[in-house]
Amino acid sequence: MEATQDLNERRLADAWAELQSHSNEGRPLKADAYRLAFADPEFLLRRETRGIRFQLEMLKPDLAQRDLGIENTIVVFGSARVREPEIAQALLLDAESSGDPQAVARARAMVRNARHYEQAREFGRIVARYSARCPTEDQLFICTGGGPGIMEAANRGAHDEGALNVGLNIALPHEQAGNPYVSPELSFKFHYFALRKMHFMMRAKALVAFPGGFGTLDELFEVITLVQCKKAKPVPIVLFGSEHWKRLINLDVLVEEGMIAPEDLELFHYVDDPQVAWDYIMKFYDLPSV
Repeated sequence: MEATQDLNERRLADAWAELQSHSNEGRPLKADAYRLAFADPEFLLRRETRGIRFQLEMLKPDLAQRDLGIENTIVVFGSARVREPEIAQALLLDAESSGDPQAVARARAMVRNARHYEQAREFGRIVARYSARCPTEDQLFICTGGGPGIMEAANRGAHDEGALNVGLNIALPHEQAGNPYVSPELSFKFHYFALRKMHFMMRAKALVAFPGGFGTLDELFEVITLVQCKKAKPVPIVLFGSEHWKRLINLDVLVEEGMIAPEDLELFHYVDDPQVAWDYIMKFYDLPSV
């Protein structure tokens, strides 16, 4: 006799297959009170069911990561606009041939920042190589926002080593697609920024922030605030590219003006080399060499 759970799963699958057939055959879905609630897109997208959608965005990535043993992550943030050196150089040549001064200036900046792509990729490799030699419960996995640029580079480094890695993408008006180096079974897409941020922090054992835009700054300062206010456990917060970060933000001003305590500047650490970043994380946790 089939187990009750098997019967339930089969019936749920049948209900979903019926719904999918409407889409495949081009048949519009009509309002139907008899349709099962979980298979009713119009119902699930109502304003009143937003709380249910929150729960689903929390639960789906959590269960998938748990099933694959993803318990500890190193979260890497950074610009989606950074390109690997070869591509950046090719874009510069195209810009120079166009004669557009603004395009040339943007392309030159892209070439300057291309080194961060290689550094993020190497950092991903370092983490993956270390974890490959660890017991399952001690393994660390690269986790990014799943997009291009720095995110792609870190995922790519882990992928180079054959390691599982996580991408927490989000639906945006300009539709950011997941990069091809995220493990397919760990490539998630979110609607709500808040739930995505929670997933970044739920398993994070360190944050490595490369140069980036508003999104990188948003995530960085949220993590610093959570740690400062003791709403999250202390984790290594690594700012990669010391010259960039010190030129961008003069945090000493906050100390001088009494807005933060001097010891708050110890919540983060500047680095310029992938191995140094990893060494800092290892020292923070007193991880053994394996």
